[in-house]
Amino acid sequence: MTETREIVAGLFISLDGVVEAPETWHFPYLNDELEAAVADMYAEADTLLLGRATYESFAAVWPDLEDELADQLNGMSKLVASTTLEKAGWNNSTVVDGDLTTALKQLKQQPGGKIVISGSISVVRELLQAGLIDELRLLVHPIVLGSGQRLFAEGVGQVPLALTRSVTFTTGVLDLSYQPA
Repeated sequence: MTETREIVAGLFISLDGVVEAPETWHFPYLNDELEAAVADMYAEADTLLLGRATYESFAAVWPDLEDELADQLNGMSKLVASTTLEKAGWNNSTVVDGDLTTALKQLKQQPGGKIVISGSISVVRELLQAGLIDELRLLVHPIVLGSGQRLFAEGVGQVPLALTRSVTFTTGVLDLSYQPA
């Protein structure tokens, strides 16, 4: 049997399922535990997969930062899922040509480390529905936002998942990992 690369999706999420604009609500919960969890997510990855909007927000910030995580993100390969972006200027970035699902099926068969998706809700939804995500890592924050884009929108088909790991941080954030059931 051939080893395949794993795709790991990591998301900040509120108790009511909102994943939109975490930069506006998750910072009060940022501590050493959460920082370590995020660093752990990237530890075995050599590729970062982002949707266009997340790519643009990351590319506007990370190249100017200087710390261990910034060095890792700036150095790794980045794939951008976009039908509108023609060129990606951030170091080691490439826009995915054609169908994302087909491209990721092919990429999973190539040698390399894990492929991590950070944010990029439409990308996560598409790949979950296609059965391509090997681990869904949710950092559930103890806050109800009441509005905003949710991870699982109305009309999303069933995606059976099995809990594989659960850690509670001192801030009340839950670090939950799921795999396809």
